[in-house]
Amino acid sequence: MKTATFDEANASPINWVTKGAVTPVKNQGGCGSCWAFSTTGAIEGAHFIKTGKLLSFSEQQLVDCSTANHGCNGGNQIAAFKYLETAKAELESVYPYTSGSTKVAGKCQYKQSSATAVNVSSYAKVTTENVTQMKAALATQPLAVSIEADQKVFQSYKSGVLDSTSCGTNLDHAVLAVGWGTDSSAGDYWLVKNSWGTGWGDNGYVKLAIVSGAGICGVQKVPETVATN
Repeated sequence: MKTATFDEANASPINWVTKGAVTPVKNQGGCGSCWAFSTTGAIEGAHFIKTGKLLSFSEQQLVDCSTANHGCNGGNQIAAFKYLETAKAELESVYPYTSGSTKVAGKCQYKQSSATAVNVSSYAKVTTENVTQMKAALATQPLAVSIEADQKVFQSYKSGVLDSTSCGTNLDHAVLAVGWGTDSSAGDYWLVKNSWGTGWGDNGYVKLAIVSGAGICGVQKVPETVATN
C-alpha cells in the first residue's frame, strides 16, 4: 500500500463533526468489530466530502462478508477497504448491525441489487509518526487510525485532553480521527470518534494530546486515508 504525501500548508485545525462529515457515534457492543466501524467512518467521511451527502454505511456487511477479516474476532481496515473495492457498500438501514448483541458474525447477506453505488477506489497510508503530515491529511478527510485501548486510563476516560503515555502503543483497537484542535491549557489534541456508544468518554469521543513519535495510545502509528468512487 502506498504512502501518500499531503500539503503541510493545509495543516490547520479541523473538525469534521461540525462540518457534517461524521455520522452519530455507534456502538459495536460485545463484538470485536471495531475495525468495521473505523472503516465505515472513513468511507462515510470521504463520501460526504466528495458528494455533500452523509450516508451511514453498514458495519454488519463488513463483519459478515469481509472474509479476509475475522468478524467479531478482530480485523483491520485495509482488508475491509480491499473488500469494498469490489463489493458496493450497503446502507446501515438496509443491512443493520446485529453482532453487538449476538457477539458473532452472521451469514453474508450482501445483495448488489440493494447496495449503494459507493465503493472504495483507493486508499493510502499517511506517513507514520509524523504529526504535521497527519494534520495535513486530516485537512482532507477523517482518518482510519488504530490505538491501544486496553488500559484503564483510556477505558475510564471521561473528558478533557488525555495526555498520559500509560495507555501504551500496542495497537489493539480501531477508531476514527475526525479532527484536531487546541486546548487553552492542554495544547494540541486529536479528536477521535470511538465505537463504544455515547455513554463512554465525552459523548463517545476522546481528545488525545498531540505529542511526537507514536503518539498518545499509538494514534500516530498507522493513520490511513480512503477515497470512494
